[in-house]
Amino acid sequence: MVADNPEDEDNLIAGNGIVLRARNGDVIRYDPSGLVMRLSDRVVEDIALRLPDRAGSPMPLANAAKPELPDLPDLPDLPDGIDGWDAAQDGDWLTFTARLPGAQGVRGFCRHGDGGDILADSNGPLLGLLGLGGARAALATRKGAEFPQHIVAPADDIGAVGHGGIDVAAECDRLEHLREMTHEALVAQAILQWRMADFGPLPLFVTRVETDSSTTAAELAQGRAVQNLLIAARNLRAAAELLGKPAKVLAVSLDFALEDHSDSAAAYRDGMLAVMEAVSSGLWALGFAHPLFVSRFESGLPEVAPQAALDGQWELSWSHGDHRLIHSAPAYMFALDDYDRPTDTARFQQAEMTASAIAEAATWKCPTLHLAELEGTTLRVAVRSNGPLTLDAGDPFGAGDHAGFHLTGCGNGARITGVHIADDDPKTVLVSLDKTPEGPALRLAYGCAGAPNTGAPNTGIPNTGALRDDWSLDSATGATLHRWALPAHIPVTGGRYA
Repeated sequence: MVADNPEDEDNLIAGNGIVLRARNGDVIRYDPSGLVMRLSDRVVEDIALRLPDRAGSPMPLANAAKPELPDLPDLPDLPDGIDGWDAAQDGDWLTFTARLPGAQGVRGFCRHGDGGDILADSNGPLLGLLGLGGARAALATRKGAEFPQHIVAPADDIGAVGHGGIDVAAECDRLEHLREMTHEALVAQAILQWRMADFGPLPLFVTRVETDSSTTAAELAQGRAVQNLLIAARNLRAAAELLGKPAKVLAVSLDFALEDHSDSAAAYRDGMLAVMEAVSSGLWALGFAHPLFVSRFESGLPEVAPQAALDGQWELSWSHGDHRLIHSAPAYMFALDDYDRPTDTARFQQAEMTASAIAEAATWKCPTLHLAELEGTTLRVAVRSNGPLTLDAGDPFGAGDHAGFHLTGCGNGARITGVHIADDDPKTVLVSLDKTPEGPALRLAYGCAGAPNTGAPNTGIPNTGALRDDWSLDSATGATLHRWALPAHIPVTGGRYA
C-alpha cells in the first residue's frame, strides 16, 4: 500500500514517500537514505533487550537502574624481575605461576608476604634430607642446585653445610636457597631429576649436614653435631608449619668412619649405635618417625684406613639392632682426585646410589660377606644379596685376578689360585687355594687391606673388588652403576678353625 489517499502523493517531495500507513500515522516511509520504520516504544524496548552492545552485553534500558559494583581487592604484586603471572594471596603466602631459572620449568611458586627466597609451591610434605658425620661429610661443591626453588636449607645464613661443631644452631622457620651442594643436596637433585623424567610430582627438600671434630663414634654420639642436627629437624618442622604442610625426615646420611680412632671394631660399632639412638630419640621427641639411616662403606686408602672402623662397619652392616640402617655403596666404586677426595662426577654418583637406596629401602642390600668356611683347600663364602652374584670380568677397579679377595693372618704362605661363583648357589663365592691355609688369626679380606698380611699379598689394587649383584642404574653421568659388594674382613671357620 502506497498511501490511503493517492491525491496526497502530489504533495510529497521528490524521492520521499509512504510505503505503509496506519490509522495512527505512517509506519514505513522512504527517503533518499532508504526505508524508515516507526516502532512503538514497547517494541523498541523489547528489541533492546535482545540486541548486544559493542562490548557484548545487552543494551541497558534508558530508564533501568545501574547496579552498584562491589569494591574489588587490589591484586597482589608479583616479586620484581620475574616472569610470573596468576598471582594470588593464600594466607601469609603469595602464590603464582612463573618461569624461573632452573630445570623445573614453568610451575607454581610461593613467597612469604614478609619477603625471602621464592620456594616451590609443591604438594605433599616438606621433606628433610639430613646428614651427620666428621669433617669429610661437609664436603660440598661451590655451585647452586639445578632446582633452586626445590632444594633449600634453613634460613640461618649457614647454608647446606652446617656449623662444623663450632656454634649452636639458631632456630628459625624460614628457608633459603643453597650456595653449595652437599651430598644431601645432590641426593635431592638426583630424586628431582628422576621425577622430572617420569613426569612425577616435584617435592620441596630441606637439606642440612652437621659435623664436629669428634675422634671416635662414641664422642660423636654426645657431640654438638647431633645437637645441631636435631635443631635442624626442629627448623624443618617449624618451616613446614609456616607453609601449612606436614614435615617428614626422608633419611639421615651417616659419614663417620675414616675419622674414627676407636680402639676396636666393637667400640666403633657401639659408638655408631649410640649415634643412631641419640638421633632417633631426638627425632621421636620432635614428632618424627624413626629415621632411615644411609651410609657408604668406607675402606680407605691402603695403610691409612683405621682398621677398627673398617671392621666395625662390617659388623654394623648385619648387626644394627632396631635401627633402620642401610649401606648405599662401597666407597671403592667411586673415583678420587689428586687429593684423595671423590671427584665431582663421583660425588653425584654417590648421591645417585644413596637416592636409590632410599627409594628401595625395603629391599636394598649391597652384597655382604657373612661367613667363610674352609673345606680342604676351598673357602666357601656365604654372601647375603638381593640377586645372583657376578664376578665382573671387566674388573673396572683393577681388583686383579683374585677379584679383591686375599688372606690375612696366614702363616704358611697359602695362595689363592682362583675365585668363582658356586654352581649350586648363585649367592656363594668359592675361593680356591693351593694348600690348606694355617695361622692363629686366619681371615679372608675382600675390598680392603685388612690387618697386616703375613701371607701372599693380593695381586691387584688394594681396597677394591669385583663382586656385585645384578642390579644396575644408568647414571646421569653417563656411566652404568652397579651394586658392588661391601668390604669385609671375616674370620675363617671350618676344619681346625671351627
